[in-house]
Amino acid sequence: MMIQKWLRKTPLAWKQLTRNKVRFAIALSGIAFADILMFIQMGFEGALYTSAMKPYKDLISADLMIANPQFQTLFAVRSSPRERLYQALGYPGVQSVAPLYISAGQWQNPDTRQSRTILVWGVDPGNPGLKMPEVQQNLDQIKSLNQVLFDQAGRPEYGAIAEKLTQNNTVEAQLNGKVVQVKGLFTIGSSFAADGNVLASDSTFLRLFPDRRSDQIEAGLIYLKPGADVQAVKAQLTAGLPDDVRVLTPAEWANVEKQYWADGTGIGFIFGLGVIMGFVVGIVIVYQILYSDVSDHLPEYATLKAMGYTDRYLLFVLMQEALLLALLGFIPSFFLSLGLYQLTFAATALPIFMTIERAVNIFVLTVIMCGVSGAISIQKLRSADPADVF
Repeated sequence: MMIQKWLRKTPLAWKQLTRNKVRFAIALSGIAFADILMFIQMGFEGALYTSAMKPYKDLISADLMIANPQFQTLFAVRSSPRERLYQALGYPGVQSVAPLYISAGQWQNPDTRQSRTILVWGVDPGNPGLKMPEVQQNLDQIKSLNQVLFDQAGRPEYGAIAEKLTQNNTVEAQLNGKVVQVKGLFTIGSSFAADGNVLASDSTFLRLFPDRRSDQIEAGLIYLKPGADVQAVKAQLTAGLPDDVRVLTPAEWANVEKQYWADGTGIGFIFGLGVIMGFVVGIVIVYQILYSDVSDHLPEYATLKAMGYTDRYLLFVLMQEALLLALLGFIPSFFLSLGLYQLTFAATALPIFMTIERAVNIFVLTVIMCGVSGAISIQKLRSADPADVF
């Protein structure tokens, strides 16, 4: 009965909004623009964190990692002594360890001969400490010197390496001015710090970077015995190893990485500011629309007051208009953002994609945005005086 009674009521809010169709269309366009701006900024922010944390989640399989205490990001790591790994082997619960070398190199496109920075990973092929199936299947390929695996999800500027590899068993390229043979592929993808990745044996890595020392590593991977308590072993290693290394789980290192990009660089701030600006722009647009609507219909509101309608009812109508604008402006922005995400991914190879959480967050922000605008416009509605009718 309540629903039927409500349905029989005149949809005043809807009629108010659609009376001037041009203004209504402009209002929806403005809200959609503000939403798209927030979608794009949040999308880039999500791509930033996803790409930065992907190696910890998809590549590294260790239970614990040690690195320099000043570690902030994998893309600019200070080295630490390799001997700390061997010292860790002496602790109860530790089963094995593996070194990890990381550095930025210059990859030369085999076709254009143009050089581009690429991230080079050096591992022990006999004990790589990596869990990606593509890597595990091709470890034998990099045991020989100067043979590497190439990240097929990297930027196209590195060359059509994957396509050439399907036609031949190997692809010849230059890395840091030295000839290497690409013998297999794996998938990590580009990030804001590196457009691609190369995986090599530790021997090949040290040949590519002759100024590097084998006893200095970027990270040490620690594997525990079955049933060992990760936090307990972590506490023992933290207390026992010298203070020139820090011991954390890969997930904790991933959070350090995320924190670096969020607070230690201007990139995270810029994306956050973009979301705020989109929100503010939306408030201004919706406020202007609602304020103009109230101003144009002030005599009608005064008439309704003279007929006995309360301010509370009229305020409810205004908030209905705000919610309708929020819903109808969000829908096109959502689908347009999906298309923009696809275009951005195709152009940059960054992992930018829509998530349910982001869609819900943007919708909630849109409702708040329109609600705040409606709340500001209420002051104009309160000035509707029944005496103005006579």
